[in-house]
Amino acid sequence: MNTRSFSDLYTRLQHKLLFYTRVLEINTKSNSFATQNPSNSIQRIYVINLDRKPDRWKQISRELKRIRSWSGEALFSITRRFSAIDARYLTKESYNDVLKPEYSLADQLQVEPNPRVDIDAKSQVHRISMSPQEIAIALSHIQIWKLIASSKVPYTLVLEDDVYFRRNFSRSIDKLWSQVVGQSPKEMVFDLLFLSFQEVGVSSSPNRVPAKSAHKPDWGIWQASGYVLSQRGAEKLIKLLPAYGPIDLWLNLQFEKLDVLIAHQSIIEQQVDVPSTNYYSVMPVLSQIGIYTAEKPFVPQSKKLVGPVFAFGNPGTGLTALAKALSMLGYTCCSDIVQLPSSEQNKLLNGKRTTTFNAYVNVGSLNLDLLTKLAKTYPKARFIFTTYPKHQVSSVFQNREIHLPNDYKDKWEILSKFLNCEYPSFSYPVCDDIGQRGIEFSRNPIKNSLPFRNLKFDSSPWIAPSKDWQGIFINETQQNNHFDKKVIVGIDNHRINDKYWKLRDDTFPSNLALFSPNNLNIDNSGILNLTLRNQGSPVRAFSSGAIVTRQTYLYGKFSVKIRPSNIAGLVTGVFLHRNSPHQEIDIEFLGKDTTRMLINVFYNPGINGTKLEYGYRGTPTLIELGFDAAKDFHTYEIEWKANMLSWLVDGQIIHQRTLWNPTPIPDLPMEFNVTLWYPRSKELAGNLDPSRIPSTTKIKSICVIQ
Repeated sequence: MNTRSFSDLYTRLQHKLLFYTRVLEINTKSNSFATQNPSNSIQRIYVINLDRKPDRWKQISRELKRIRSWSGEALFSITRRFSAIDARYLTKESYNDVLKPEYSLADQLQVEPNPRVDIDAKSQVHRISMSPQEIAIALSHIQIWKLIASSKVPYTLVLEDDVYFRRNFSRSIDKLWSQVVGQSPKEMVFDLLFLSFQEVGVSSSPNRVPAKSAHKPDWGIWQASGYVLSQRGAEKLIKLLPAYGPIDLWLNLQFEKLDVLIAHQSIIEQQVDVPSTNYYSVMPVLSQIGIYTAEKPFVPQSKKLVGPVFAFGNPGTGLTALAKALSMLGYTCCSDIVQLPSSEQNKLLNGKRTTTFNAYVNVGSLNLDLLTKLAKTYPKARFIFTTYPKHQVSSVFQNREIHLPNDYKDKWEILSKFLNCEYPSFSYPVCDDIGQRGIEFSRNPIKNSLPFRNLKFDSSPWIAPSKDWQGIFINETQQNNHFDKKVIVGIDNHRINDKYWKLRDDTFPSNLALFSPNNLNIDNSGILNLTLRNQGSPVRAFSSGAIVTRQTYLYGKFSVKIRPSNIAGLVTGVFLHRNSPHQEIDIEFLGKDTTRMLINVFYNPGINGTKLEYGYRGTPTLIELGFDAAKDFHTYEIEWKANMLSWLVDGQIIHQRTLWNPTPIPDLPMEFNVTLWYPRSKELAGNLDPSRIPSTTKIKSICVIQ
């Protein structure tokens, strides 16, 4: 785990300083490396590099050419590039014998203990599935161990492709190597020597004086991005297989069976400004149990994208998937409609810079007859065809077009090259084409019957930027637009229907309370009470109650009859939510003013499993209810359709949002939640007066209708 990927600004600036000053050193010759004799030197270097990351290979190659070996040759001369295992093409058969793709929370805590969480039976049975990226990284290291074990090279340096050598690396490695290897009569002094690492957890020797040279690890250490492995060590590691969990975690758990050393300090570092393609499977778990509490805006970085992009093709040729893929790359993409709204069409055809979108896929009003005009109006435009037009158009595009057939194996490869962008770390979307949808032009169907005010939105490719933009009104002829089946009655006969609901026992970083089933009860009137208390735990000072559906739902009407808490500092939430990718539809009552209702939508594109979790503020709107919600029970509903979002109070629509007003409509299954929580943000909820708690949100009924 590269914990520096979560670094603050100061740490990042510090590492940038180290990175740029390293080139100032005069002596770059290291006697610890040699192409052949002496036999006690590092004679080979392996660099793990993905085929789709040639830029990283160029960067690490420059680094290896900067340092010279004992004979005066660049370290690059003893370097071999290892083509890394790609997470996109993993099959279980490829790793069954050498890797078990899950580990326990207890394993994590053994490496990085936390005083707030015990290593107990509960943590031992809490299984965590490795991410595909973690599996691929582990397999790459294991394959290199096999190469080292079968070689005649005594010591090999293994590097990941996002590292650099710190300033004075040559002097540091020579001093360390002389102390460890040069003064030992043994042919192989150690199994494993870490040159890149971060010490974590609690030391078993609190009074230990920092070592001046290499020493046995006394703390847990993260990173396997730069280490020297002996041939003997490689043989031992292979005998210890199968590994389980992220490879640096598993290595920690084998330390007692190996001769392991770490340098007195890390002399190889991972770059903090290189985007990580890894996904750390433990982070959601640490957030849920309350260990990971860092809360910082998680918003997408603005990119300079090639475009605009126009895509055409016949029905059923992957156009909807292409639109989703362009969105995942960071485009603001309008797709699968008969005609653009007239304002957008006019701006686009007249070359205006104020268009809402920068990608258009399967838009009927942008037909092939307009290709010449679009190509001339936008000399940097790109054109994608899932089925190539019959008439000759190549002369119009001047090499600005590609043919992307639906059966092409690696669509990301051709798209990323064509659009000059980073090859994504997530899978290309697979979904059915939805076809061109009809648009309502004759009237504005939005029903916003109560006064409202939009608060500050996130900046995102999936939030329409135009102030005068009204969204796209899709005709109500699509599936999932009519609901008549009551799926759940949440509270019945003074009990929670546990077939459909579970009581939450977790939290999230921005919540100062830990949810506990002990904070939910049904009183004699059949009312479900969610209570927030000043009741501490190892991870939070407060505890509260929350309920969530056991299954996920795609579209429907989600209803709750509720009386929220009116204590400043607290928030009652009624919302649909999912991660990977993050999508959310909210109703929230801020305890500081329960005469208002906050609604919100978060949207990230992708398919199930896409690791896009952007969103800090979302797209919040504050609505004046005209009454105090905390005084009595009222029914609040989220009506989620494929073409429209509606919020209702006591059966009346009070607010609506259409497609791209300002976000796309969430389009993946989500869980339904009702919670009482304590936000870190005082701006959102106000300041909590501890003397006013415990406080309770009361629920008379909950149901889902599909």
